[in-house]
Amino acid sequence: MNHFELFDLPVALDIDLVALKANFLKLQQLHHPDKALDKDQALIMSSDINQAYKVLSQMDSRAAYLLSLKKQDHHLDQSIHDFEFLQSALEIREQLDEADSQEQLITLKNEVKQWVDGLIREFKIDYSDEDWSEARDTVRKLRFFQRVLNDIDKAEDQLLDEDSFDLDDDF
Repeated sequence: MNHFELFDLPVALDIDLVALKANFLKLQQLHHPDKALDKDQALIMSSDINQAYKVLSQMDSRAAYLLSLKKQDHHLDQSIHDFEFLQSALEIREQLDEADSQEQLITLKNEVKQWVDGLIREFKIDYSDEDWSEARDTVRKLRFFQRVLNDIDKAEDQLLDEDSFDLDDDF
């Protein structure tokens, strides 16, 4: 049974994330080790459910998983060789490093989301056309942008923490 079947979802890049979460919670409750007769088997199943949820809940890992189902997920850890993309990626990383306000981070996040939307469209075309080389390249780029989005979230959290800390606060 693949991850999509486990959660009763279509094998596709676009899935209903609300249904994914609901089915995840239902399966976790059903296979919870504390409620099972065979605790070892329930623990294994619970771990498998967690892993499957983690894979399907993120666009980049879901795209990579789709490639794995077609046995086309090899070399996903290779470097990106698209020079124009690498230049843009470097500029985005520099913007993130230099961002010192919530507004700059929001602007950057919106820019990255536009990139991701374009890459999602590319992946769907490449996957549909069975252009596996291009689909793998697109997954590598999606993974890069997922890391950037995670780093933007961390930077936003740091700014919020810094803003909420006031030297005049009483301890």
